[in-house]
Amino acid sequence: MTDSGAVLPWLVIRQDEGGNRYRVGRYATRAEAEQVADRLDTRRNGRLYVVERVGHAAT
Repeated sequence: MTDSGAVLPWLVIRQDEGGNRYRVGRYATRAEAEQVADRLDTRRNGRLYVVERVGHAAT
């Protein structure tokens, strides 16, 4: 939860070829997070953007 009380349970994560993971953003809906990940995921330099729910790693 943020200070405003909004719940943002969906994360966009960038994972590079070395396995390092970086949170890019948090979103209210899965659809919104997937839209952002799709826009970012150009697969340049081995980067991969994935969507995960807070507390649940992608499989």
